[in-house]
Amino acid sequence: MRISTPLPALVLAQALLVDALPQGHRTVRRAEGPQFSHGQPIDGKGKGAPILGGTNKQIDLQNPDNLGQQSTDNGVVPNLKWSFSDSKTRLLRGGWVREQVITDLPASHDIAAAQQHLTKGAVRELHWHRVAEWGIVYSGSILVSAVDESGRYQVEKLNYGDIWYFPKGAAHTVQGLDDENEFLLVFDEADFDKVGTTFNVDDWIAHTPKDILAKNFGVNASVFDSVPAPNPYIFNGTVSTKNVTDSPAGELSGNASFVYRTFEHPAESVPGKGGEFYKIDSTNFPASKTIAATFVRLEPKGLREMHWHPNAEEWLYFHKGQARATVFIGSTNARTFDFSAGDTAVFPDNAGHYIENTSDTEDLIWIEIYKSDRVADIPLTQWLALTPPDIVAQTLKIPLDIAEGLKKEKQLLIQS
Repeated sequence: MRISTPLPALVLAQALLVDALPQGHRTVRRAEGPQFSHGQPIDGKGKGAPILGGTNKQIDLQNPDNLGQQSTDNGVVPNLKWSFSDSKTRLLRGGWVREQVITDLPASHDIAAAQQHLTKGAVRELHWHRVAEWGIVYSGSILVSAVDESGRYQVEKLNYGDIWYFPKGAAHTVQGLDDENEFLLVFDEADFDKVGTTFNVDDWIAHTPKDILAKNFGVNASVFDSVPAPNPYIFNGTVSTKNVTDSPAGELSGNASFVYRTFEHPAESVPGKGGEFYKIDSTNFPASKTIAATFVRLEPKGLREMHWHPNAEEWLYFHKGQARATVFIGSTNARTFDFSAGDTAVFPDNAGHYIENTSDTEDLIWIEIYKSDRVADIPLTQWLALTPPDIVAQTLKIPLDIAEGLKKEKQLLIQS
């Protein structure tokens, strides 16, 4: 007697035939060839077997490398991936926020992040952090306002690709300007949710005696009778039309500016011709002393060349497209991960890796973040090319002419 299985009919026809005998036993006849693209851990060469128990089919299909697709993977490598879709979304009047912190991705020791959405006029209330905040707009436009310890201020409208960096302790706020606005927030502290990291102004005022408030501001205490408690975090408002003027210390501008407009600056040279690579660190954005970043666009089937970072972990946010990366952490341990838009990842300090655009038609766009003052990487090919070629040939057991022909210049993004 033949019965159906929980697998979709197409997968059943292409991958597996499951028979249930009257006694309740099952036998499986396996289709030929690897079955990773059908969500089954079968390599087609005699290794693996079908999943017969509970599984999330959509996750299996999105992550074929978790099923053992890469035969070069080996050893134990911790999970280095987290999707914002797995984060709890906090709904607020005027928007929402969802985070990725160390409890979500324990391998990320340096960085936490969040996606945040503001409707028109909505305000992320006035606040400051014990850590630095870095942000990039990827939809809509926003108004950022900040004040530093010298009383210098900055009020700027930011659009797609524009970046801000608020140092530890700098007072700031963000307001949505378009109908819908969204951005990525990054913090140089992985345990960002812990008490003592973020300080909201209305929360402080609501927990200060009224007579102290009256004395501090030189007004009647009743002025503060309507201060929200608990603080709203995000609230609906109207778009700001008032200008800040007459600051004794002046504005934050030039090298002191908290704002960097990515696409108003030239991209890095990409000898590999595989896309665009923007570097944003203290060398061109002097205010950003603890967070360095890149904005990368990789063409279909292109490759971010094999490399490692000598100065920091690499935290990533995939904004668009599909990707694959293998991370080598030493001592024969390597693991391959599949990524899609909305995923975050972390590659350990000095771990070798690449990033491949697995789409035939769509660009891959992602952002790299480092808890550092600069972006630094060492490409594998360049290292080997600048090492005596006979030593390279002997080490890798490759022909000498191949070792002598390796490219001596960083390729960064390699065209397919």
